[in-house]
Amino acid sequence: MKTMDIDAIPGEKWFPKETQFIDDMQEYWGDWGVSSEVDKLRAVLMRRPGKEIEKFDAKEVRFSEAPVDIELMRMQHDAVANIYRDHGVAVHYVEEQREDRPNAVFCRDLMLMTPEGAIISRPGMSARRGEERYVAQALAKLGVPIIKTINGDGIFEGANAMWVDRETCVISTGSRCNRSGYDQVAEELRRMGVSNILHMQQPYSNIHIDGLMNTASHDAVLVHASQVPYDVLNVLKKKGYKILEAQSTTEVRSTFACNFVALEPGLVVMPEGNPRTQALLEDNGIKVIPVDVSEILKGRGAIHCITAYLKRG
Repeated sequence: MKTMDIDAIPGEKWFPKETQFIDDMQEYWGDWGVSSEVDKLRAVLMRRPGKEIEKFDAKEVRFSEAPVDIELMRMQHDAVANIYRDHGVAVHYVEEQREDRPNAVFCRDLMLMTPEGAIISRPGMSARRGEERYVAQALAKLGVPIIKTINGDGIFEGANAMWVDRETCVISTGSRCNRSGYDQVAEELRRMGVSNILHMQQPYSNIHIDGLMNTASHDAVLVHASQVPYDVLNVLKKKGYKILEAQSTTEVRSTFACNFVALEPGLVVMPEGNPRTQALLEDNGIKVIPVDVSEILKGRGAIHCITAYLKRG
């Protein structure tokens, strides 16, 4: 009996493009990515105060009891955005937002930009939950890759993370970031080569890192010394950072002296009304652009809070 000779099914002769995600970023997504708090700022995401600040319960949303001058708040927000533009920064906006979320102006809390894309936050406060949806919507429209959305029982806000360098990031836990949120962010960062993740326990009296610590250059960090753990500052010190201790608790807590944005190493935009801290920075070679954000401060946030980084370096 003759056996039929059946041709073998050929292979596909197709092989995957075996590159790292970061290698594909420019070609398929665009010029995005952050792994520093001080490298040249190129692009940011902001929310210009909209209808959400026109009517709200200040106590419920954790604003100051002092009435907000709505138009002045918008003008001050525009002034910060214009400083960014004057220094070559592309300013993008979250155009849509819930009308019952006045804290949405504080975009930093709603995402964390990494070298490979954005991690979408899951806010801790019920009065903020849901703002992140519209940040995700804005990022998708821009073409920014979203690599993670905090899920399950995780809580995390973008200001609970601070980049030190490409391999090092501080993540704080507290009322705005629980261990589940911390673990989710840490896992994604490790996946992209961040080998040194520093855990910072957030004090009971504070919610975000940028209220206590902020880098002004590659070798200078401003801190509220009594509130920042030794282990975190010891790592920064060993990396060559000079520890600049804020001299006024009033300036740190009331006028948000630490809540500045570096436009580039050694040049920062800082809330006006912090003379002692400004002098400390300037005495250590940091150039300061002070700007009036008095109405924004009534939301218990400042310049760093309203600015979500999309591209540095």
